[in-house]
Amino acid sequence: MTTETVDFRGLRISYDDRVLAPRIWTAAQSEWAAELIRTAPPGPVLELCSGAGHIGLLAVHLAPRSLVCVDADPVACDYLRQNAAAAGVPVDVREGRMDAVLGADERFAVVIADPPWVPTSGVAEFPEDPVLAIDGGDDGLDLVRSCLAVVAGHLLPQGSAVLQAGPDQADAVTALVEDHPDLRVAETRAFPRGSLIRIDRASGG
Repeated sequence: MTTETVDFRGLRISYDDRVLAPRIWTAAQSEWAAELIRTAPPGPVLELCSGAGHIGLLAVHLAPRSLVCVDADPVACDYLRQNAAAAGVPVDVREGRMDAVLGADERFAVVIADPPWVPTSGVAEFPEDPVLAIDGGDDGLDLVRSCLAVVAGHLLPQGSAVLQAGPDQADAVTALVEDHPDLRVAETRAFPRGSLIRIDRASGG
C-alpha cells in the first residue's frame, strides 16, 4: 500500500487507501471540541471511531488534554499511533469495539465521535472509501447509536460531546439523544458535507 500524507491544519497525517482519507472540513469538529475542552471539567478526552486520528489529535493539539482513541480497525489504529508520534501527542489507543475497550468506571470530560454514517444502500456511491469506515447500517445511524450509548455511560457531569453525522441527519440524531434522559442536544452546526451536533450532560447526570 502507498502511504499518503495530508496537512490537517498543521498536523502531518498519514494514511493509505485502507483508511478513510481525512476530510479537511472536519477540522471544524476539532476546533469546536477544543473550545469545549478549554472550559470542560477536569478529565481526559475520548475519541470514538477515530480512524487515522486527525480529528482528536488536532483537538488536543489546540487544547491539551489526555486523549484516548478508539477504533475497531487495526490498520487505522496503526496509523493513529504513527500520526500521534509525529504530532508529539501522547495517545492511549484502544483497538476494538467501543463497548468492549472502555472500563465501566472510565469517565471523560469531552467525547469526540466520528462514526460511519452512510446508509448501507449508499456505500457503493463512494468506491474510493473503505466500506468499514463509512457503512452506518440500514439507516446510517447504527454506529451513531453505539456512540450515544458510550456518551451516556462515560461522559462526566457538565461534560460535552461533539458528534459528526451526515448533512441531513441532525434531526434524526436529536431524536436518538432523547432516548438518553441525562443528555441533551445543545447546538447543531451544518456543513455541506456533514453535520456536527453538540451533546451535553446535565450537571446531575
